[in-house]
Amino acid sequence: MSSPQATGRRRFQLILVKPSHYDDDGYVIRWWRAMIPSNSLASLYSIAEDCAARQVLGPDVAIDIEPIDEMNTRIDVQAMIARMRAHDGFGMVALVGVQSNQYPRALDLARPLRAAGVQVAIGGFHVSGCLSMLDGSAVGLDDCRELGLAMFAGEAEGRLNEVLLDAAAGQLKPLYNFLDDLPGLHGVPEAFLPARYVARTLGRSTSFDAGRGCPYQCSFCTIINVQGRKSRSRSPDDVERLVRLNHAQGITKFFITDDNFARNKDWEAIFDRLIELREVHGIPLGLLIQVDTLCHKIPNFIEKAKRAGVTRVFIGLENVNPENLAAAKKRQNKITEYRKMLLAWKSVGIITLAGYILGFPGDTPESIRRDIEIIKRELAVDMLEFFCLTPLPGSEDHRGLWTKGIAMDEDLNRYDLEHVCTAHPRMSKAEWEAIYQEAWRLYYTPPHMKTLLRRAAATGVPTGSLATLLFLFSTTMQLERVHPLQGGILRLKHPSERRPGVKGLPSLLFWPAFIGESAVKYARTIAMFLRVRRWRRAVERDPKAKDYMDVALTPVTDEEEDTLDLLTKTAGAAASVAHQKKVTGKVRAVVREEVAAED
Repeated sequence: MSSPQATGRRRFQLILVKPSHYDDDGYVIRWWRAMIPSNSLASLYSIAEDCAARQVLGPDVAIDIEPIDEMNTRIDVQAMIARMRAHDGFGMVALVGVQSNQYPRALDLARPLRAAGVQVAIGGFHVSGCLSMLDGSAVGLDDCRELGLAMFAGEAEGRLNEVLLDAAAGQLKPLYNFLDDLPGLHGVPEAFLPARYVARTLGRSTSFDAGRGCPYQCSFCTIINVQGRKSRSRSPDDVERLVRLNHAQGITKFFITDDNFARNKDWEAIFDRLIELREVHGIPLGLLIQVDTLCHKIPNFIEKAKRAGVTRVFIGLENVNPENLAAAKKRQNKITEYRKMLLAWKSVGIITLAGYILGFPGDTPESIRRDIEIIKRELAVDMLEFFCLTPLPGSEDHRGLWTKGIAMDEDLNRYDLEHVCTAHPRMSKAEWEAIYQEAWRLYYTPPHMKTLLRRAAATGVPTGSLATLLFLFSTTMQLERVHPLQGGILRLKHPSERRPGVKGLPSLLFWPAFIGESAVKYARTIAMFLRVRRWRRAVERDPKAKDYMDVALTPVTDEEEDTLDLLTKTAGAAASVAHQKKVTGKVRAVVREEVAAED
């Protein structure tokens, strides 16, 4: 390979790093194959590739781009430093998509880089959220200034040019703030990663956002305060181009990361294009989308989702207590619609995953246990993902506590939706943490997992895919003590990746301990895998599998308003039912008047 001097071109080194964060023992969470791809990393990579293709640093400068997702790749900081020195410091490291829980790890990566004179920029929801909702020094941002990091707030489409030009001149600014100037998404580079990086995720899946922005006002959400509440979408041509580009490298599974795809104003045009790619051009798409609990009311939405290749849908169920939902400004969630919505997805054989938040003001350990049993018995949801209500920097909840001076956990590493970060009016910290761990055990019991497989077989949901999810979700939290979305296959650790200040084992002791611990965990993991596979085969061989029926699968009737625990036992349920009856009564009266007028 010829040297830069021999070719006459300088080579700007751009290393894009998506940091992980530390587990409870202080080790970086890293896997041989991670569960979820990083859309931030893919987005920045494609934007950077576009900058390189357009030669934004001039015709005599090439840009070498390396994306690193720490969830599946070990970061060698010294190798980065050596690489920059080999190019006379001509380059930068960009810490991308940094969430609040990843912020401490990001700073730990930045310190040795900055000490060696490497230029470093940092962006993502922590920086953007803090600057959008709080003052400029809140929640650790002064650490960036002290280290000499360039902070980037907002979205990078059309803005990375400026950062690269400044870095090439060795003059990065302390802050690039584009929060008040959200870019349009038509015709801009779509999120893309080469197959060799996608291969490091479970199932060789990648991601893209078909749009940004959400119209709702959930108080715990940061997205609406960074990406806005107005829908901005990519064109069907943009989406098709991305799908074809990935299909050419053997990638056909996608996580569409829109916070709420059902409120993307161009959802139908995008679905129609994806349907054409599947049904006319034979591209075997498999999609995961995120939606709200009222999407079933949108004409043709669920039917077209199925035809477009959606196999899994994540739903922000959040809670079955109407008073809790109202307290979080989640008023769009109507518990009277939950069963209709879930049965609609079941009718087309799509797996449902639902987020469920523990720690709303009305929650107690007893009410949480009761509500989980109600969900298991009466709602046809497949996978339930539990989260702790967390005042994330960038959310209205966090700003409210911060401005009132109410204590919150000072360790941002704990803001991962799995740890308790502030006080609760009805539970102690210990009680809240205990019921969070217990919730996983309550839902993923062997009897209920068998029930979920029976429901799948009866409704046409793929039992193989569901069994894989059941296996992963029933083991990750219990054995690895991390949320399944932070999970993967084959946990990897290294003594050099332990959090500064946390005392670790000497290498001589670390490796035997790690190997022994891994052997025990994977023996239990294999045992669970075999159990779930056995349950699945038993269901598939049952000649009466299609005839299975239980309360959750029973068609919705008016009478259930007086019989289901979902609509009678939870706080605020009676008021919610009464309100829905009132609305329905008014609608029926209007219809009767219209019919009478026509007659």
